[in-house]
Amino acid sequence: MTTALKLTDLSKTFPVGKRLFGPAKGMVRAVQPLSLSVEEGETLGIVGESGCGKSTLARMLVGLLPPSTGTIEINGAPLDAADPALFGRKIQYVFQDPISSLNPRKTIRQIMEAPLKHLHGMSAAERDARIREIFAAVNLREEFLDRYPHEFSGGQAQRIGIARALAADARILILDEPVSALDVSVQAQVLNLLADLKQKFGLTYLFISHDLAVVEAVSDRVAVLYFGAVVEVGPAEQIFAQPKHPYTKLLADSAPVVGRALVAPEGRETELPDPLNPPPGCAFSARCPYASAECRQAPPPLEQQSDGVWAACYHPLSETA
Repeated sequence: MTTALKLTDLSKTFPVGKRLFGPAKGMVRAVQPLSLSVEEGETLGIVGESGCGKSTLARMLVGLLPPSTGTIEINGAPLDAADPALFGRKIQYVFQDPISSLNPRKTIRQIMEAPLKHLHGMSAAERDARIREIFAAVNLREEFLDRYPHEFSGGQAQRIGIARALAADARILILDEPVSALDVSVQAQVLNLLADLKQKFGLTYLFISHDLAVVEAVSDRVAVLYFGAVVEVGPAEQIFAQPKHPYTKLLADSAPVVGRALVAPEGRETELPDPLNPPPGCAFSARCPYASAECRQAPPPLEQQSDGVWAACYHPLSETA
């Protein structure tokens, strides 16, 4: 298979407590150096708690944030962070809030024309033909083109957001919580649409979500992030059925299930790592029932545990269960 997206030692660090003169008071590493690859036509799900670095990673991939270290390659070619147009032609972002991601002062036609003008330099006739093609693909009527974003429901606005991403002719889409703001019935429609578009246009998806059921249903593989680092990655059907990392099991046990009482898998006194003073070893050790002295000394490497499953854990669950 051909690798569509390859990340090598990609990280992001933010200064905190800036002074008027002199260096910042501290630095927070939102994304630890990570390496991932996504094959053409694959959907890689990315899951983790709030603050684990999912959205920061997504913004680096589309050029909204420059990485502190590492490289991004698409189809074997490195992306230049200084050229935002190159990002736009290769990879596009579908935002979580469909309404606020659309310019309220522009009609849908003007919004759709922007990438066709600035990224591809199309003529008016070419733009019109391309917009009609894309609108047909996302099941939207052409009469919507002369309306404004506030005139649409959340589901319609998200279809417009997807259409705008497709207009750039990118083959990789970053889907950041694309259905979390929608009603459940509309969620199913949008997910089915994404599946159809993936097949029709040969797309590759990075699907970021808190909803583990949705991620498992739409993803080929899943990467689990904790404290900015990948702690487990593998086929979707294995990650949640037989997790190797205790954090992955915690996520699966925390997900609500119809007919099952909501029980917190952890106590209220659970301590999360301090981003300004990260622990020297495994960041999850304070919350892990299997943690040992080794876990508190050095972070575990990401190692293969079984066919297709990699986990960063000194005591994977297959050994401790």
